Amino acid sequence: MKSWLSGVAVGALLGLGVMGLASNGYSEPTPVDPRQETYGKLDLFATILSLAQSDYVVEINETEAMEAAINGMLTSLDPHSGYMSPDDFRSMQVQTSGEYGGLGIEVTMEDGFVKVVTPMDDTPASRAGLKPGDLFTAINGKPIVGQTLNEAVKEMRGPIGTDITVTVLRAGVDPFDVTLTREKIQPKSVVARVEDETIGYIRISTFNERTDTLLDEAIDKIKKDIPGKPKGIILDLRNNGGGLLDQAVAVSDAFLSGGEVVSTIGRRPTDIERYNARRGEEFKGVPIVVLINGGSASAAEIVAGALQDRQRARVLGMRSFGKGSVQTVIPLGAERGAVRLTTARYYTPSAKSIQALGITPDIEVSNERYSDEDIAKLKRFSEADLPNALNSELEEQREGPHIPDQMPPEDYEGDDYQLEKALELLRSGSAMASTGGNRG
Repeated sequence: MKSWLSGVAVGALLGLGVMGLASNGYSEPTPVDPRQETYGKLDLFATILSLAQSDYVVEINETEAMEAAINGMLTSLDPHSGYMSPDDFRSMQVQTSGEYGGLGIEVTMEDGFVKVVTPMDDTPASRAGLKPGDLFTAINGKPIVGQTLNEAVKEMRGPIGTDITVTVLRAGVDPFDVTLTREKIQPKSVVARVEDETIGYIRISTFNERTDTLLDEAIDKIKKDIPGKPKGIILDLRNNGGGLLDQAVAVSDAFLSGGEVVSTIGRRPTDIERYNARRGEEFKGVPIVVLINGGSASAAEIVAGALQDRQRARVLGMRSFGKGSVQTVIPLGAERGAVRLTTARYYTPSAKSIQALGITPDIEVSNERYSDEDIAKLKRFSEADLPNALNSELEEQREGPHIPDQMPPEDYEGDDYQLEKALELLRSGSAMASTGGNRG
C-alpha cells in the first residue's frame, strides 16, 4: 500500500496517467474483510480496557465499565435500544406489570440529561406539575451528566415515602428544584365517566398488562350510567407515553369490527407482521373522538392511527410525539440481564409511518393560546429531536412550528379547551359514526 501511494504521488508529479501506473505492475488493493476489521476493534477495546485497569487514577469497577460499553454501543444505534443489567431487567418487568415504586413518569435521555416524555396521571410527578419536555439536570444535588438513563431511573426509584429532589430545566424559566415523595405506583391506566349525561369519556394513561381488563370495566360503567345508546365516546390518549403493543391492539380491537390495526416492518421488507382486530365492536355506530397531544406516543399513536385510518374516529388535538418503533426485549440468561433492541417500525392501516412524523389530528386544537411572537415557543419536543432517532423512511417531514388552527379565546377561563371542543363536536353530530370495518 505504501509503494502504491508513493507511485500515485510520483505519477502525479510527473504527469503520468493511470495506464502508466498499471503498466508498472499496479494492482487493486485487496478488500478488507469486515469481520477482520471488527476483530481488530475488539482487540482495540481489550487494549483500552487493560490500560484503564492498570493506569486509571483509581481502581475501576470492571463489570460496570463493561456494561457501560455495551450500553454505549446500543444507544448509539437509536435512543430506545440499550442494555439492561439483571436489576434493570427485573425493574422493567415490575413496571410493565402495572405496579412499582417511584415517581410515575415516562422519561428518555437527551444531551446527557433526563427528559420528561410524560407524567402519569395522579402520581407524584403529575401532582408536582412536571411537564413533557422538562429536563432533569440533577437528582438530590448530584448532576445527571455522565449517567446512563438506567442509572438515573434507578436513582429516581426508592423506598415508598422517601423524598427525592430533582433540578428542573424548563424553557423560558430559570432552573428550579422540585421535591417529590416516592409512592407505590399503581396507576389505574383507564378511568371512565359520563359527560353531558349522554357522552362517555374514557381516559387511558398508559398501556400495561392491566389496560385491556380496565377498559372492559370502563365500557361496562358507561353502558350502565348512560341508559340507551350514548351520543358519543371520547377516548383521551393525551400524555399517554405508550406501553405494550398487544395492549394497543386490544384497545383498538374494542372499537373495530375486524381488519388491520397496525403492521410492523423489520430490517427486510419481507419481515412484515400484521395485527388485526378480532372481537365484536363496542358502541357500534356511536361517534368517537380521540384526543391526542405531543405527549401521546408509541402505543397511544397506534390506537389513534388505527381508529383514524379505519374511519372509526376523528382525532382532535395536536400532533403526537412520533415514536413509531418496536423494541424487543431479549433476555440473555440467568444474571446476564437483557437487551432492548429496536427491531421494527410501526405503520398505520393505510401504511403511514408513525416514526418521527407522529399522528396528525383531523382537527388541530391547542389547549394554549399563542401569538405570532410566540412562534419560537411552539417548538414541540418530539421523537425526531432525540439523538440518533430513526427516520420515517418516507419523504414526508414533520410539520414545523406554526400557530394552531384553533386555540382558546383570549378571555377563556376553562380548564380543558380540547375536551370542550370534542364535546361540542359530538353534540353537533359532526363526528363520524362508521362501523370501523374494512374499506373496499
